[in-house]
Amino acid sequence: MFRSSSSMFRSRMIRSRFCGRVVLASVLLVGASAQAATTLRIATLAPKESPWGKVFRAWSEAVHEKTHGNVDVTWLWNGVAGPERTVVAKIKTGELSGGAITATGLASVYKPIVALQMPGAFETWAALDQARAALRPDFDAHLSNAGFEVVGWGDVGRARTFSKGFEVRLPEDLRGHSPVVGMDDPIAPKVLEVIGKVRGQPADVNEILPMLENRAIDVVTAPALAVEQLQWAARLDHVNTGVVAFGIGASVLGKRALDDLTADEREILLDTGRRASRILEKQIRGEDDAAFERLKKKMIVHDPTDAERATWQDVWRKACIRVKEALPGDVLGKIGYC
Repeated sequence: MFRSSSSMFRSRMIRSRFCGRVVLASVLLVGASAQAATTLRIATLAPKESPWGKVFRAWSEAVHEKTHGNVDVTWLWNGVAGPERTVVAKIKTGELSGGAITATGLASVYKPIVALQMPGAFETWAALDQARAALRPDFDAHLSNAGFEVVGWGDVGRARTFSKGFEVRLPEDLRGHSPVVGMDDPIAPKVLEVIGKVRGQPADVNEILPMLENRAIDVVTAPALAVEQLQWAARLDHVNTGVVAFGIGASVLGKRALDDLTADEREILLDTGRRASRILEKQIRGEDDAAFERLKKKMIVHDPTDAERATWQDVWRKACIRVKEALPGDVLGKIGYC
């Protein structure tokens, strides 16, 4: 009787140990499966709650759902990944998986792209669309050769001139003031050279707000939606309604990141990304117009006369010649501006 009980006890112990090992193995397998999910880190200057941010988050959710949690897209908002030139470099090395980047950032890969933001080059979105469609095969090919997959091209808005404490009616009104110039922008410095006696203040996007706060700059030329979403509007009180240029960009993914995915995962990521780009294409122009209408109610507004517009156009065309010399491929000639 004792031996039988002892045998039963040993048998139960063995079964218990076996079951314990099975449970532990199951836990480890679940943990390994959870850790096996691929996380893609994509950078953007846009705030999380901006119109761009809302669509980008929907893109992330779609990827997570369609890949059954095997691919997660994490966004680095508000430029926390660094200036766009840094983001581009990180995508090349694989430190980042991709980025939603403006034309200025894309120009750090292929300079001619920034030509689409030449002041005065386009009067309407339709004209911009036509030029971009014609140039896109060349742009996409150069980006691809550099290791970038274009998910979709998009827009930032129509750039206008905002200022603090004074009106900007004519180019010479900038003299004695401090307009911000994008650190990597090859165009704005050429415009200021033509105007003469104006010293631009170089800055990355994330430096603009503190520079407005300490009055190191008092002029910003940017789309109303960016001015509003990046919280510059409270530090500006005048706006010239004349459109200077059209701000554009693109969502890109690094080929290194794409190569780490399965064929199905890659197709899901690109397909949902293209859908997100098409949604933004329909939304952002209207959002920019709405932001402009909101800002007009809070600022002193100047509507330029025909003579004032002609003066600006003269400056922009002279600047275009100088920019053209700095960009390979005669892209400004191809769009018929200079």
